[in-house]
Amino acid sequence: MKVAVAGCCHGALDKLYETLELLQRRHNVRPDVLLCCGDFQAVRNEADLRCMAVPAKYRHMQTFYRYYSGEKKAPVLTIFIGGNHEASNHLQELPYGGWVAPNIYYLGYAGVVRFRGVRIGGISGIFKSHDYRKGHFECPPYNQQTIRSAYHVRNIEVFKLKQLKGPMDIFMSHDWPRSIYHYGNKKQLLQMKSFFRQEVESNTLGSPAASELLQHLKPAYWFSAHLHVKFAAFMQHQTTSKEELPKATKFLALDKCLPHRDFLQIVDIEHDPNASDSLEYDAEWIAVLKATNSLINVTSSSWNMPENNGLHAKWDYSVTEEAIKEVLEELNHNLKIPSNFILTAACFDPSKPQKHREPVHTINPQTTEFCAQFGLTDINDRIQQAKEEGSVRGEYEEEEEEEEMDSAGSAEEPSEYNTDNSGLSSINPDEIMLDEEGGDEDLSTCSVDPSPDHPPDFSASFSDIRIMPDSMVVSSDDAMDSNNEDLEKSGASKQAEEKSLNERSLKRVGCNENGNSGMKKIKRRNQAIYAAEDEDKTE
Repeated sequence: MKVAVAGCCHGALDKLYETLELLQRRHNVRPDVLLCCGDFQAVRNEADLRCMAVPAKYRHMQTFYRYYSGEKKAPVLTIFIGGNHEASNHLQELPYGGWVAPNIYYLGYAGVVRFRGVRIGGISGIFKSHDYRKGHFECPPYNQQTIRSAYHVRNIEVFKLKQLKGPMDIFMSHDWPRSIYHYGNKKQLLQMKSFFRQEVESNTLGSPAASELLQHLKPAYWFSAHLHVKFAAFMQHQTTSKEELPKATKFLALDKCLPHRDFLQIVDIEHDPNASDSLEYDAEWIAVLKATNSLINVTSSSWNMPENNGLHAKWDYSVTEEAIKEVLEELNHNLKIPSNFILTAACFDPSKPQKHREPVHTINPQTTEFCAQFGLTDINDRIQQAKEEGSVRGEYEEEEEEEEMDSAGSAEEPSEYNTDNSGLSSINPDEIMLDEEGGDEDLSTCSVDPSPDHPPDFSASFSDIRIMPDSMVVSSDDAMDSNNEDLEKSGASKQAEEKSLNERSLKRVGCNENGNSGMKKIKRRNQAIYAAEDEDKTE
């Protein structure tokens, strides 16, 4: 089975699908499924744009709404996870996953599905320690805190995934598992992204939660995005017993969807020729959801998952073969995910823009049906009930000052992880800067985005799309010196491409870093994601 893997999509669906069509015409390669590793941006209308954590000047409609409305249909089954630049209100409607458009499936906060016998899992969002132990309490309309915390990974999703026992073929995360860079060509990575050096050397780059899942799930393949660079690694897992067969994970991170960038890869993966061509539920995952349903929390209070420390009567929520059989019987052994997509919001109309459209908290019928079928809690319905009772919003407003202190790094309850990062503490010149506490427009550094009347120029050819070789092995011994040209573009070629882009670079506008508000600034990554042609240099 040919699997197409894409890095950060950033709403450029038309260009992504056009690239796949070009691949078929030129090389006669047609993927069976497309996997997108976050920053998908399923934006339906202007209200969705207001729920995307980017400065207002970077909020452009892009092309997803055409697939949502039915004007277009995805030419290949597309499965994606969420990143840190999403229409969070839209994705929040589908906490357990579901269709965001015909033939385009979101995996939810965390999810596992099967396609042609291949088991595909993923976790959405990025890791931030100050939100990791909270429940999913956010709902639109978001404020300056919740528009960001809404896409932060929660411990309950990691806990659910760690209950899985069956082998995982493919797993996706937006941010990289921490330490994965030690298993690939680290020298070349730092040549291309020198601002990663401090975090790589201190082993703080990436998500500790994703690293924990990598150690537990040991998938055959792990795909990521977020850091806007192509990077391959090979991790040999340690065995815990003599009877256990050794396992290894082939890791691949990809760039963002722009000309001359390595944003797409085709991978050949073994599949079951007798398996269904339809997207299917994973019976073990459904059983885990049922087993962990009582752990759902929709408050902003921090809490730890059950563990074997003498404080919990039960800490093992993995499921038995009997529980999996019960799920199969409930479904009459028909695991096909129903094609029950339905419009839940008005679609953008270019002829009648609604710039002041406000987001609303929506209960999606797909989620209602899914929860009713398997006896699960509809998280959004629970949040809505709590809102009506005044408990969630009131509790949040009372704790808002404390949460702001936490997000700034003040003392909080002990967590499983002592450090807070899913990206970089240093400034990544390849990404947008977000003000954690201030208004969207108050940026220390920003780029001028092209006018909607002058869309980005994608006429330039995209970087070569190479078929992944049978082995992605880059041993740790070779990490400092290897030059695997099949997996990574050489530094010289990369610099030549970036020079070509920089010759046409956009003007930068400097903003007052101090601002007028006097509020403390917490810089975030993602400084130039939405520029027509990105700049990989600082001024």
